[in-house]
Formats: sequence, C-alpha cells, structure tokens
Amino acid sequence: MNGTITVIDAGPVRVHSYMSPDDSLNVTTQLIETPGRVIAVDAQYALGYADEVVAYAKGLGKPLDRVVISHAHPDHFHGAARFGAPVHALAVVRDQIVAQGDGQDPGGTVIPVADFTPTHVIEPGTEVIDGVPFVFEAHSGGEASDELVIRLPEQGVLVAQDLVFNRTHLFLGNNDITGWQSAIDRLAADPAYDIILAGHGLPANRSVYAELSQYLMDARELLGDDGEAYKKAIVDRYPDYRAPAMIDIANQYLFG
Repeated sequence: MNGTITVIDAGPVRVHSYMSPDDSLNVTTQLIETPGRVIAVDAQYALGYADEVVAYAKGLGKPLDRVVISHAHPDHFHGAARFGAPVHALAVVRDQIVAQGDGQDPGGTVIPVADFTPTHVIEPGTEVIDGVPFVFEAHSGGEASDELVIRLPEQGVLVAQDLVFNRTHLFLGNNDITGWQSAIDRLAADPAYDIILAGHGLPANRSVYAELSQYLMDARELLGDDGEAYKKAIVDRYPDYRAPAMIDIANQYLFG
C-alpha cells in the first residue's frame, strides 16, 4: 500500500484514516466502520489512491453505505465513482462541484463531472446511521468557502477534514485567514472531541488547534506580494511539514 492507514477504536465504531502519499498532498479519506457498514468521507484526488482506499474498505467485509464529500476541492472528490456507493454532500457543495465541470486525474485521465456529482443532499442536523449518531454541520469560510464537519458525539470523534491540517502546509488559496481562524476557534471551543480527523495529515488531538493557529499567524506575517518569497519563508519556518507543493497550488490563486 502506498498510503498510510491509521486505525482508531472507539467503542462500536472503528475509524480507518487513509492518508495518501506526499505526491497527492497527504489528502485523507476517513472510513467510519459501524457495526454493519462503512461510511467513507472524501474520495481522494488520484484515482489510483482512491482504488487503494476502496480495496481496503472491501477488506473490512461490510457494505460501503455512502461517500460523503466534505467540500468542493478536487483532491477530495475526484475518485468518488470508484467507491460504487451513493455520493452525499451539502447542497451548496454539490452546486460548487457541478460548476467546476469535468476533472482531471494527476496522471492526465479526464474524469467526467457525472462521475463525482453528489446525488444525495445532506441537511445539517443529526442522522442515526446503523445505530450511531452522526451530527452534520455546515461551516462557511476558511480553507474553502463552504465545508461539512461531522461529529460523532458518542465517540468523541470530530471529522474536521480541511478545516484541520495536521503538520502539512496549509492551502491558503481561498485568501481567508481570518475566516479559517474563526472556524478553528469554533471547533476548539467544544472540549468533548479529542480525536480530530484532518483533511490532510494523520489523525490528531486537540493540540492541533494551537498549531494551526500559530501557522495562520505566521502566514499572515509572511505573506507579501511575492509567492516564491512566501514559500521559502514559510518552509524555512516549518521545515518538517509535509506537502510543500500545497503552497505552490495556493500561490496560483493568491498571486496568479
């Protein structure tokens, strides 16, 4: 396996967190295993890594109930069709995905928009799936304009996805550091969740909030009008962080 799997036991729920390698920005898919089924959150960017996740999920011996897409960035939805399950998303996220049209795998394979268009709308609120309460929350601002967060209150698990990066460089292309910090503050205000599932990087604990806040503070200080200068400065400050290519992608949005 090219990706990294972290398994978290939480009573009747097991979380299998798949982190892709550096060449796919360490994007994560969460496989939430309930007593009778598996719910996937986010579907990878590279189709080959999506296939790895699907093969692992099939090895759990339970049906794949659905794929939930957290937000409308291609690294989280390109591989949705590979899962062979209904695709769920917030209505606003679905519309943003459709507006982008066809996608392209990093290897150059064209992916028709129909392959990853969500077909089921998530309404914010609580849904009990296989006896396990899932709390769906819509968040605005930050890494993306609109994002879904999932809470598993009985397990103390927060599926934060791209509102949390764990020791990987942040995607600042949405140009909303203030909104991202506000989102982190909202998540950190609830002490009931001590397992934090990141959208990039390995699962984390509550200490990740302070690390994210410091990175955002440093980014605000270092961002100027030169993308290459910013990249050098932030990498020098965080030399051990993964996925420096994330900075290059964000800089296309920030600096052209």
